[in-house]
Amino acid sequence: MQSVAFVTVAHHTADEERALTAVNGEVLLKHTVQGLLGTPELDLVVVSAPSRCAESFSDALADIVSELSDRCRFVPGASLRQVFPAFEPSLSPDAVVLVHDALRAFTPQRTVRDVLNTVRAGASVVVPVLPMADTVKATDAGLITATVDRDGLRTAQTPVGFSLDAFRAALALSPDPGLDSVAGATTVPGDPDAMRVASAFELSLAEALVAGGDQEAPL
Repeated sequence: MQSVAFVTVAHHTADEERALTAVNGEVLLKHTVQGLLGTPELDLVVVSAPSRCAESFSDALADIVSELSDRCRFVPGASLRQVFPAFEPSLSPDAVVLVHDALRAFTPQRTVRDVLNTVRAGASVVVPVLPMADTVKATDAGLITATVDRDGLRTAQTPVGFSLDAFRAALALSPDPGLDSVAGATTVPGDPDAMRVASAFELSLAEALVAGGDQEAPL
Protein backbone atom coordinates (compact mmCIF):
# COMPACT_ATOMS: atom_id res chain seq x y z
CA MET A 1 0.00 0.00 0.00
CA GLN A 2 1.39 3.39 -1.04
CA SER A 3 -0.69 5.82 1.01
CA VAL A 4 -3.09 5.92 3.94
CA ALA A 5 -4.95 8.86 5.48
CA PHE A 6 -6.01 8.82 9.12
CA VAL A 7 -8.93 11.11 9.98
CA THR A 8 -8.90 11.99 13.66
CA VAL A 9 -10.89 13.93 16.21
CA ALA A 10 -8.73 16.54 17.91
CA HIS A 11 -8.41 16.68 21.66
CA HIS A 12 -11.39 18.89 22.34
CA THR A 13 -14.48 17.30 23.86
CA ALA A 14 -16.79 19.42 21.70
CA ASP A 15 -15.15 18.28 18.45
CA GLU A 16 -17.07 15.02 18.27
CA GLU A 17 -20.36 16.93 18.21
CA ARG A 18 -19.00 19.44 15.71
CA ALA A 19 -17.97 16.60 13.40
CA LEU A 20 -21.60 15.42 13.40
CA THR A 21 -22.99 18.86 12.53
CA ALA A 22 -24.91 18.82 9.25
CA VAL A 23 -23.62 20.90 6.35
CA ASN A 24 -25.97 20.87 3.35
CA GLY A 25 -27.64 17.69 4.57
CA GLU A 26 -24.49 15.67 5.36
CA VAL A 27 -22.53 15.63 8.58
CA LEU A 28 -19.17 17.35 8.49
CA LEU A 29 -17.30 14.08 9.08
CA LYS A 30 -18.91 12.56 6.00
CA HIS A 31 -17.88 15.52 3.85
CA THR A 32 -14.30 15.00 5.05
CA VAL A 33 -14.26 11.30 4.26
CA GLN A 34 -16.01 11.63 0.90
CA GLY A 35 -13.49 14.22 -0.17
CA LEU A 36 -10.55 12.04 0.77
CA LEU A 37 -12.06 9.10 -1.06
CA GLY A 38 -12.36 11.33 -4.11
CA THR A 39 -8.58 11.72 -4.13
CA PRO A 40 -7.49 8.67 -6.17
CA GLU A 41 -3.87 8.89 -5.01
CA LEU A 42 -5.02 7.74 -1.56
CA ASP A 43 -5.28 3.97 -1.20
CA LEU A 44 -7.06 3.89 2.16
CA VAL A 45 -8.93 6.28 4.44
CA VAL A 46 -9.12 5.29 8.10
CA VAL A 47 -11.39 7.14 10.51
CA SER A 48 -10.10 6.78 14.04
CA ALA A 49 -12.20 7.93 16.98
CA PRO A 50 -12.16 7.44 20.74
CA SER A 51 -14.77 5.21 22.32
CA ARG A 52 -16.88 8.15 23.49
CA CYS A 53 -17.95 8.89 19.91
CA ALA A 54 -17.31 5.55 18.19
CA GLU A 55 -20.93 4.52 17.79
CA SER A 56 -22.14 7.85 16.41
CA PHE A 57 -19.22 8.11 14.00
CA SER A 58 -19.68 4.53 12.83
CA ASP A 59 -23.37 5.17 12.16
CA ALA A 60 -22.58 8.34 10.22
CA LEU A 61 -20.17 6.48 7.94
CA ALA A 62 -21.99 3.15 7.70
CA ASP A 63 -23.05 3.51 4.06
CA ILE A 64 -19.59 4.62 2.90
CA VAL A 65 -17.78 1.85 4.76
CA SER A 66 -20.24 -0.73 3.45
CA GLU A 67 -19.90 0.39 -0.17
CA LEU A 68 -16.17 1.10 -0.16
CA SER A 69 -14.81 -1.32 2.42
CA ASP A 70 -11.60 -1.76 0.42
CA ARG A 71 -10.81 1.98 0.68
CA CYS A 72 -12.53 3.19 3.85
CA ARG A 73 -12.57 1.79 7.36
CA PHE A 74 -13.76 2.98 10.73
CA VAL A 75 -11.59 1.87 13.65
CA PRO A 76 -12.33 2.91 17.24
CA GLY A 77 -9.21 3.52 19.26
CA ALA A 78 -7.87 5.70 22.01
CA SER A 79 -5.05 7.02 19.79
CA LEU A 80 -3.26 6.59 16.48
CA ARG A 81 -0.55 4.76 18.35
CA GLN A 82 -3.16 2.13 19.23
CA VAL A 83 -4.76 2.00 15.76
CA PHE A 84 -1.71 2.13 13.50
CA PRO A 85 -0.26 -1.38 14.14
CA ALA A 86 -3.26 -2.96 12.40
CA PHE A 87 -2.34 -1.19 9.15
CA GLU A 88 1.43 -0.97 9.37
CA PRO A 89 2.17 -4.44 7.90
CA SER A 90 0.32 -3.61 4.68
CA LEU A 91 2.29 -0.41 4.01
CA SER A 92 5.19 -0.36 1.58
CA PRO A 93 8.51 1.07 2.83
CA ASP A 94 7.97 4.23 0.76
CA ALA A 95 4.36 4.73 1.89
CA VAL A 96 2.99 8.16 2.78
CA VAL A 97 0.91 8.57 5.94
CA LEU A 98 -1.46 11.52 6.21
CA VAL A 99 -3.10 12.73 9.42
CA HIS A 100 -6.16 14.89 8.81
CA ASP A 101 -8.45 16.81 11.16
CA ALA A 102 -12.05 15.63 10.85
CA LEU A 103 -13.25 19.24 11.01
CA ARG A 104 -11.24 20.40 7.97
CA ALA A 105 -13.81 18.97 5.58
CA PHE A 106 -13.25 21.31 2.65
CA THR A 107 -9.51 21.15 2.11
CA PRO A 108 -8.99 21.28 -1.68
CA GLN A 109 -7.65 18.17 -3.34
CA ARG A 110 -4.72 20.13 -4.75
CA THR A 111 -3.53 20.72 -1.18
CA VAL A 112 -3.68 17.01 -0.41
CA ARG A 113 -1.82 16.20 -3.61
CA ASP A 114 0.82 18.81 -2.80
CA VAL A 115 1.39 17.17 0.59
CA LEU A 116 1.53 13.66 -0.91
CA ASN A 117 3.84 14.66 -3.74
CA THR A 118 6.21 16.58 -1.48
CA VAL A 119 6.63 13.58 0.82
CA ARG A 120 7.17 11.36 -2.21
CA ALA A 121 9.81 13.79 -3.44
CA GLY A 122 11.83 13.18 -0.29
CA ALA A 123 10.45 15.33 2.54
CA SER A 124 9.98 13.52 5.85
CA VAL A 125 7.17 15.70 7.21
CA VAL A 126 5.00 18.14 5.25
CA VAL A 127 2.39 20.63 6.47
CA PRO A 128 0.17 23.09 4.54
CA VAL A 129 0.44 26.67 5.79
CA LEU A 130 -1.03 30.11 5.16
CA PRO A 131 0.62 33.49 5.76
CA MET A 132 -0.46 35.20 8.96
CA ALA A 133 -2.92 37.93 7.96
CA ASP A 134 -3.75 39.49 11.33
CA THR A 135 -1.58 41.95 13.18
CA VAL A 136 0.04 40.10 16.09
CA LYS A 137 0.78 41.81 19.40
CA ALA A 138 2.87 40.71 22.37
CA THR A 139 1.29 41.42 25.75
CA ASP A 140 2.31 41.43 29.39
CA ALA A 141 -0.16 41.65 32.27
CA GLY A 142 -2.88 42.67 29.84
CA LEU A 143 -0.87 45.45 28.22
CA ILE A 144 0.43 45.47 24.65
CA THR A 145 4.21 45.59 24.70
CA ALA A 146 5.19 45.10 21.08
CA THR A 147 4.10 44.28 17.55
CA VAL A 148 5.36 40.88 16.43
CA ASP A 149 6.86 40.67 12.96
CA ARG A 150 4.47 38.39 11.14
CA ASP A 151 6.59 37.91 7.99
CA GLY A 152 7.88 34.57 9.28
CA LEU A 153 4.61 33.49 10.93
CA ARG A 154 2.26 30.97 9.36
CA THR A 155 -1.00 29.27 10.34
CA ALA A 156 -0.79 25.50 9.98
CA GLN A 157 -3.43 23.24 8.47
CA THR A 158 -3.91 19.54 7.78
CA PRO A 159 -3.38 17.00 6.32
CA VAL A 160 0.06 16.58 7.79
CA GLY A 161 2.11 14.23 5.62
CA PHE A 162 4.73 11.82 6.96
CA SER A 163 7.08 9.35 5.38
CA LEU A 164 6.61 5.96 7.02
CA ASP A 165 9.83 6.26 9.02
CA ALA A 166 8.93 9.78 10.15
CA PHE A 167 5.49 8.66 11.26
CA ARG A 168 6.92 5.80 13.28
CA ALA A 169 9.31 8.24 14.94
CA ALA A 170 6.45 10.66 15.66
CA LEU A 171 4.38 7.86 17.21
CA ALA A 172 7.24 7.14 19.60
CA LEU A 173 6.98 10.71 20.88
CA SER A 174 3.21 11.28 20.75
CA PRO A 175 0.23 8.92 20.77
CA ASP A 176 -1.48 11.17 18.20
CA PRO A 177 1.05 12.79 15.85
CA GLY A 178 -0.27 15.78 13.96
CA LEU A 179 0.33 19.49 14.08
CA ASP A 180 2.23 19.04 17.34
CA SER A 181 4.81 16.96 15.44
CA VAL A 182 5.86 19.30 12.64
CA ALA A 183 9.05 20.98 13.88
CA GLY A 184 11.42 21.06 10.92
CA ALA A 185 8.65 20.15 8.47
CA THR A 186 8.61 21.21 4.84
CA THR A 187 5.71 23.52 4.00
CA VAL A 188 3.34 23.68 1.03
CA PRO A 189 0.69 26.33 0.33
CA GLY A 190 -2.47 25.90 2.36
CA ASP A 191 -5.91 27.16 1.38
CA PRO A 192 -8.55 29.33 3.10
CA ASP A 193 -11.17 26.66 2.35
CA ALA A 194 -9.26 24.27 4.61
CA MET A 195 -10.55 26.11 7.67
CA ARG A 196 -11.43 24.17 10.77
CA VAL A 197 -15.22 24.30 11.03
CA ALA A 198 -15.50 24.81 14.77
CA SER A 199 -17.76 27.85 15.27
CA ALA A 200 -21.13 29.10 14.11
CA PHE A 201 -19.43 31.60 11.80
CA GLU A 202 -17.25 28.91 10.22
CA LEU A 203 -20.31 26.70 9.84
CA SER A 204 -22.06 29.46 7.91
CA LEU A 205 -19.00 29.79 5.67
CA ALA A 206 -19.02 26.03 5.08
CA GLU A 207 -22.71 26.11 4.13
CA ALA A 208 -22.01 28.91 1.66
CA LEU A 209 -19.02 27.03 0.26
CA VAL A 210 -21.09 23.91 -0.41
CA ALA A 211 -24.08 25.85 -1.70
CA GLY A 212 -21.86 27.71 -4.16
CA GLY A 213 -21.14 24.50 -5.99
CA ASP A 214 -18.48 26.01 -8.26
CA GLN A 215 -15.40 25.58 -6.09
CA GLU A 216 -12.77 22.95 -6.76
CA ALA A 217 -13.83 19.53 -5.49
CA PRO A 218 -13.22 19.66 -1.74
CA LEU A 219 -10.97 17.22 0.03
